Amino acid sequence: MELTVNGRRAYAYTGGKAFDPALPCVVFIHGALNDHSVWTLLARWFAHHGRSVLAVDLPGHMRSSSVPLPSVAALADWTLALLDAAGVRSASLVGHSMGSLIALEAASKAPERISALVMVGTAVPMKVSQLLLNLSRDDPPAAIDMVVAFSHSSLAAKPSYPGPGSWLRGGSRALMHKVQASSSHASLFHHDFSVCNDYERGLIAAQSLTCPVTLILGKADQMTQPKQAREIALALKATVHELDAGHSLMTEAPEHLLRVLRTALK
Repeated sequence: MELTVNGRRAYAYTGGKAFDPALPCVVFIHGALNDHSVWTLLARWFAHHGRSVLAVDLPGHMRSSSVPLPSVAALADWTLALLDAAGVRSASLVGHSMGSLIALEAASKAPERISALVMVGTAVPMKVSQLLLNLSRDDPPAAIDMVVAFSHSSLAAKPSYPGPGSWLRGGSRALMHKVQASSSHASLFHHDFSVCNDYERGLIAAQSLTCPVTLILGKADQMTQPKQAREIALALKATVHELDAGHSLMTEAPEHLLRVLRTALK
């Protein structure tokens, strides 16, 4: 589905169903150097079970035009403008990693419009090591290899899991290279990491929220370790779930993640 947001093309996957703004809406927001496709399983389930779905490509990522926006605050404003463009009055927000910060900030800017917030693979603040920041700027392929290694809890998933022919690390690596290659930005990876690293309003934003909040974390996550989410979980009075996965929860623990999301958005 293509929308016009702030005069620019924006793309959102609707889960294989025609978008209906009259239905309860779930917005899925991806993380650094990803796109809407990381949410395919979850988006399809909700779209086929009574929800409208917008799994977005953030500006400057894949099918959404414009240059990448410079901050979490700007991306939160864009997310709310996307709701306006789609004719959605209120929605649940589900964000992964960088997307979780965007969802948090959007919920703080318009608490009356957000019915639930789910933060997946999150940490507040979400500081990125200087080594990885520099590598993402100077050698994006090497940074991608490092992040793929850090994002998965084991060297190999179970055979044919989550489906025949699946290769979790290879698929993650291929997607990140594809997103980087599609961008006019010299290093979209460095841009996205900088957006995460620079966001400092998390605990302040938490004070404005009125909706229920759920945190879904990977027990073996090396990118955003569960202990880094304790303070924000307390500030948000959030329900916290830890799954047997690394940072890439959508591919490493798809059924468990869906089960928790179904409860969180019930």
